[in-house]
Amino acid sequence: MPFDDAASVLGTAEFFDLCDTQERTLLAFASERRLFARRDVLYKSGDIPDGAHVLVAGSLSALPEGDTGKPQLVTRPGSVIGAMALVIAKPRFVTITAVTAAETLFVPRAAFMKLARQSPDLARRAAERIQGDIGAFLAAIEPMRGRIK
Repeated sequence: MPFDDAASVLGTAEFFDLCDTQERTLLAFASERRLFARRDVLYKSGDIPDGAHVLVAGSLSALPEGDTGKPQLVTRPGSVIGAMALVIAKPRFVTITAVTAAETLFVPRAAFMKLARQSPDLARRAAERIQGDIGAFLAAIEPMRGRIK
């Protein structure tokens, strides 16, 4: 993927709106285009991804560990898959699979963390975003509190 295209993709991705133009440009240099055939697995539940994917084209499904129901579909270009993997190396609890042929822009954790260490303001914005995302997640599962073991 040409560099200008990678920077444009990051400009459309929700998580990366916390980066300024220069920060997105630096991340674009470190990012790589990845192509997936139908049914290819981006990562499985239990894997520790080393970065995040930004959907460029195609459709992906997200199926939580142990869930046999209908997976959540990800079809919107610019959707960020695994944003938490940009800042923390922990096993994922979902399997991400290509429903159709798909293209992503992969942003490595090492590149994001290097940039965050160099820019305290970016690190602060990222921490605030992640805290907000975790808070929203916890609020969403609060009604199920008694049923979760």
